[in-house]
Amino acid sequence: MVLFFTENISPRVEYITDLVLRQLCCVQPEITTDKSAYQSHSGPKINYSKERIDDNELHIVPHTLLFEEAVYPHVINCSNRDGIKVFFESDGDLGFDVFAASFYLVSRYEEYLSNEEDQYGRFPHTASLAHKEDFIQLPLVNIWAEELKKVLRLIFPSLKMPPNDFRFIPTYDIDVAFSFRNKGIKRNTGGFFKNVLKGEWTMLKKRVEVVQGEEQDPYDCYEWLDDIHEELNLLPVYFFLVAEKQEGYDKNISPANEEYQQLIKRHAEKYFVGVHPSWQSNFSEAILKKEIETVGLLSGNRHIVISRQHYIKMKLPETYRRLINEGIELDFTMGYGTINGFRASIAAPFKWFDLSKNEATNLTIYPFCFMEANSFYELKQTTEQAYKEMQKLYAAVKKVNGTFVTIWHNHFLGTDPQFAGWKEMYELFLREDLYWDFHQSA
Repeated sequence: MVLFFTENISPRVEYITDLVLRQLCCVQPEITTDKSAYQSHSGPKINYSKERIDDNELHIVPHTLLFEEAVYPHVINCSNRDGIKVFFESDGDLGFDVFAASFYLVSRYEEYLSNEEDQYGRFPHTASLAHKEDFIQLPLVNIWAEELKKVLRLIFPSLKMPPNDFRFIPTYDIDVAFSFRNKGIKRNTGGFFKNVLKGEWTMLKKRVEVVQGEEQDPYDCYEWLDDIHEELNLLPVYFFLVAEKQEGYDKNISPANEEYQQLIKRHAEKYFVGVHPSWQSNFSEAILKKEIETVGLLSGNRHIVISRQHYIKMKLPETYRRLINEGIELDFTMGYGTINGFRASIAAPFKWFDLSKNEATNLTIYPFCFMEANSFYELKQTTEQAYKEMQKLYAAVKKVNGTFVTIWHNHFLGTDPQFAGWKEMYELFLREDLYWDFHQSA
């Protein structure tokens, strides 16, 4: 146990001490405002106030952020301390307020203050502090926690702080389950004439063969994924797009299609399955509710509690509040749809803090840091470039024993010539980087 002294106990103080100390540092914090009890405590203790109280303590001079109730603009000046980026500098043993800085990043404080949007109406990564200060590819909150542990060990050598376990969670967004199969006469006829007009004869031949049942659909990689998950003992999470109306960015197979229904049911029997709320659901809670119910029904009448927004379409606090209202307990949307890296600067699941209400919630956020669609569409990377970036992000998470979450789409892992080499790159990572590294360190 670590006794944590503060002159005021606020919801933000309770939230961030639990995240940083209990979850990341693996010690149990006990918060007190009783100075006498703090002074008489002989065990490990942290003084989160302006004046030093004891010679044998970790003293952190607090920023005002954790004692405020509303959301105000704050001037952020970053600097480097021992090669690590920090802000909210102050007197004290660390030289900065690790708790306020961690809260600022994890709560996505800056997103509540920004009116900037990208072409999809999302908070742009270019507006983030992490991008501007060049730490977007670092789980900075985890790194700070590791430094905090080092200092605590120096002051309190007997304090036990076991390391966290590294975790890898492969996740898959099934936006369009099949390229040609099960799209219906209208969509396939349109695709047929499109291939003819563009002179795409190889694609046209493939389309006809797949529709006639002579060839496997280019997007059908499900058995291959099953085999490699079983072989490497991986437990993935699948997100299915089930918009009833296929339009705009929602181009999924109809949830009324029998083969698509069987696909969802089959995955739900073996893996964690979540809803992939459609673009349309952002503008209608009734649609969101219906899609959650549909995935639940097709999963064998399961209660669906996992989600990730289609196109990473998310706005705080509205999106998370809608998900909570519909019974979602875990969300995997925290990341960018334009660049790979750490949107909340953390590689660990954490409870969402609703800044507008100034309270912690029970919604657990699983941030991702790599999505192959970012590499392909946004960054225009080759498979080799994307592989190196994934290795870099993996190494950063492994170094702090964090949780490494990736997003892949089934159409990248099939046989569509547009995505040639991506399946092989992913398999190389799973077999040569992840699997080999895990068994070497085990």
